[in-house]
Order: sequence, then structure tokens, then C-alpha cells
Amino acid sequence: MASQLNLFRHSKLSSSSLLPASPNVSSVYSIPNSVFCLLQNHFSPIKTQHNLLRDRLTIKPISTSFSNTLLKFNFRVSASSNPVPASSKTKSSTKSILFWSTITAVLAVANRVFYKLALVPLQDYPFFLAQFITFGYVAIYFAILFIRHRIGIVTNEMLAIPKLRFVIIGLLEALGLAAGMASAAMIPGPVIPILHQTFLVWQLLLSFIILGRRYSYKQIVACLLVAVGVVIAVSSQSGGHPVLSGIPFVWPALMIASGAFHAAASIVKEFVFVDAAACLKDKSLDIFVVNSFGSGCQALFVLGLLPLLSNMKGIPFDQLPQYLKSGAGCFLNIAADNTGCDGAPLLPLLYVASNIAFNISVLNLLKMSSAVVSSLVTMVSVPISIYILSLPLPYLPESSSLGFYFILGSVILMSGLVLYNLPQFSSKVVDSTGES
Repeated sequence: MASQLNLFRHSKLSSSSLLPASPNVSSVYSIPNSVFCLLQNHFSPIKTQHNLLRDRLTIKPISTSFSNTLLKFNFRVSASSNPVPASSKTKSSTKSILFWSTITAVLAVANRVFYKLALVPLQDYPFFLAQFITFGYVAIYFAILFIRHRIGIVTNEMLAIPKLRFVIIGLLEALGLAAGMASAAMIPGPVIPILHQTFLVWQLLLSFIILGRRYSYKQIVACLLVAVGVVIAVSSQSGGHPVLSGIPFVWPALMIASGAFHAAASIVKEFVFVDAAACLKDKSLDIFVVNSFGSGCQALFVLGLLPLLSNMKGIPFDQLPQYLKSGAGCFLNIAADNTGCDGAPLLPLLYVASNIAFNISVLNLLKMSSAVVSSLVTMVSVPISIYILSLPLPYLPESSSLGFYFILGSVILMSGLVLYNLPQFSSKVVDSTGES
């Protein structure tokens, strides 16, 4: 990824193909003699001007050293250090980024809230819901991609981009899922969202390594403030005692590693958009190309890891078909022997719809800004979701009060967002593409 990519190379053009055979261009301005003699008595000024022009307009051949330099010049783009050409940039205006940031934040909150509500009827089948999302979205995304290709939005050039990167994305996301599920079963629930905030730190580090981005001290401090704010807000729910006491270090470390896998996948997605912007020239890569092929590769890797994943959730592999059948019955609320499935299928379908919309929105925001910006926007949803879930909701009538630390963490989080998005007053800021 970090190696330089040859996008195109000039063919070897000789200087004779660029210049006339003779440096003297008087033949361009010469007039046939018969006509010239006939008109010279009446238009003598023209003759004078013609001679002056002929004497002055000569083209000197290009020097040998400059010509050799020109012919050997190659255009390259580097994901690690070289800036992306201005004509290849797909970054949108500040207003567009602000608009999509707001949409993404709203959908992120809805996604978290509806996930909690969907688990009310599916409290015994969370693994079914996760697998339904993984495999169901492949069919949905490819169906949308097919329609967009038929109507001309997605071009053949977009579909011809290298697929190896999608294989890497799928592998990283599948490994992140496996690591997250393994560790989530061994550590307390309140610690999980705290450890998830290392995702932002991984993104900063990996965008520096893979994309060659450079961040100002102000931006780094702002990102750390956001992460610290979320940690303080979420940790206020832990009850004030050491929640990791007696838990082997390997499980929190595995949760942190899952964040690294997901962060790396998001950085590779951003790299796909950056590289495609240069390859497709005036066109922008459609987000459903990335969504479809990325989800497809992830589903293939998850399929291979299915025995391991099912055992992590306490489901023997030989009992997995029966578990999935019962989960589907509860999801649709059609099985007679299923109890406690009240709220299905409405609540699960609301979660599926909000999750699809969120995934599309966050990928679109990543395309027009960066992985770090999309991560910051997503992190805003954490304290907002906690606040909404503390209120009485349908199927969740119990409410809870939020303490001082929640408010303090939210204030710190918002101060970090404001600091990150303040206008830059120095040209020293930012990354290799000129965007933060």
C-alpha cells in the first residue's frame, strides 16, 4: 500500500514530433510570388510587415538536456508521501462535509439505539442478527450496484479497479469481528465502548503510515480529547470500581487489536478512493463498488470463520443450523414456540434499515473527507446514544439518571470536536493531500 504506484507513463516522444522540421517558420507566412508581385504595389506595408515577421519569428530547438528531462519524466502517485494531484481530488466542500457529518451522526445514533431495541426481541439471538447483517447486506449491496451499473452511474472502469484491496478489507473486517467477539465474551460490558475508542488512535497512526498524512499538534490533541471525553462519559456507568480486576490482559488486548483491524480496513477504503480518483480522472468511484465488494469479501472470510465464531458465542457448530432457524423465526415473529419476541419484526427491521443507511452515509463521508473525520463524527453518537437510552423508550420503559462524569465527558468530547474543526491559521497543518 505504502509503495509508489505507477499510474501512467509518457510514451517516448522525440522532439521532432513536437516541433517543425526546421526552426525557421517563414514558410508559414510566405505568399505565392505571382500573387505577391501583383499586390505589392498596393499593399507595400504588408510586405514590410511580412519581412519583419519572418525575421523575428524563429523557434529555437529545445536544448538536449531539457528534452531528455522532459522525455524521462514519469507521473506517479504515492499513498505514503506524494500529494494527490488537484485534478484527482474528490474532497467536497466544507458545506457538503458538514451536511454529511450531521446526517452520519444522526444515523449513528439511530443505529445504536435501534440495535439496543432490536435486541429486546432477539436477546437470545444476537449471533443470528450479526450473521444476518453480514450475509444479507451482500445481496442488498450487489443488487443496488447492479441497478446503478445498468443506469450508467457505475461504469465499467469503476468495476475494473483492482480487487485485491477488497480482499484485504474483507480479511481485516473479519479478523476484527472475530477478535471483538472473542474478547467481548470475557470482559465486562461497560469496558467495551471504552476500549473501542482506541479505534481513533489506530486511525491516526495508520493514516500516517499508509496514506502519509501529517497532522498538526492541535489536531492530535483534539482527537485525544474526543477519545478521553468518550471514555469519561462511558466509564461513569461502570459503578466506580475496577471493572477489569481478575481479567487476564489478553482479552482487553484482543479488543484493542480488533479496533486496529477495523481502523486498518477503513484506511484501506480511503486509499481505494484516493487511488481511484487518480485512475478514473474526472470521475469519482461509486461508494457501492466499495460497499459491495468489501462486504462480499468479508462474508467469505466470515463463512470460513463461522465454526470459530459460533463457538465463541457458546453455540456448538453442529447446533448452528437449528440456532439460525430459531433466530429467523424470532426475527420474523412467526414461530409458535418462540416467546419473548414481542416487537419483532418491526424493531429488527428498523435496525437493519438504520444500519444500511449508516454504512452508506459513513462511507460517503469517508470518501469526501477522511477516515479520521468519519470516526470523529461516529464517536459523537456514543454519549448521545447513552443519553437517549437512559430515557423511557418503547420496550425499554426503565430510565436511568446520568451523573456528573457523563456531563464532563460530553463537554470534553465536544471541545475536542470544536478544536479539530477550527479553521487552520497556519500553512503547516495537515496531510499530504491538503485536507485534514
